[in-house]
Amino acid sequence: MENNDFLLNELYGKQRGARVALFGLQLDEMWTFVGKRAAKQWLWLALNPANRQIVAVHVGGHGGEDAALFYGQIPEVFKGVAGFFFDYWRAYVQAFAAEAHVGAGKESGLTAYIERFNCTLRQRVSRLVRKSLSFSKSLENHIGAIKYFICDYNKKMAALHF
Repeated sequence: MENNDFLLNELYGKQRGARVALFGLQLDEMWTFVGKRAAKQWLWLALNPANRQIVAVHVGGHGGEDAALFYGQIPEVFKGVAGFFFDYWRAYVQAFAAEAHVGAGKESGLTAYIERFNCTLRQRVSRLVRKSLSFSKSLENHIGAIKYFICDYNKKMAALHF
């Protein structure tokens, strides 16, 4: 897929290895399941790289309707002023049409913090491990465990950045 975006081609391309500081949120989604592996749930996350905190969470499907619900979870303070960096999933483009959004591959580094957070989340919340006996049996408990971890994580990140 060819990307003719100014941020990726001009700004980031010239930096090669240097961290590019841009005001925006990093977005990503990861699949989980409730009850059985066939009952997939998608966890949508938005991370503010300035303080490494998760600012929005949505658990649901993987389509455009859930992308729009996820967009609704993002705080208003970011809408209209921040850029949104995500992988090339089409649902983001539809839901974030009114915003400055950039589809960026993992090699660009523009989604590095959210990708790292996904790994941390899978390591620390046992029910998110793909091959585990610690899976959630109810959606409410699944969402509760995820939100509990994120609240604790955000609290620790706030303490580090002050």
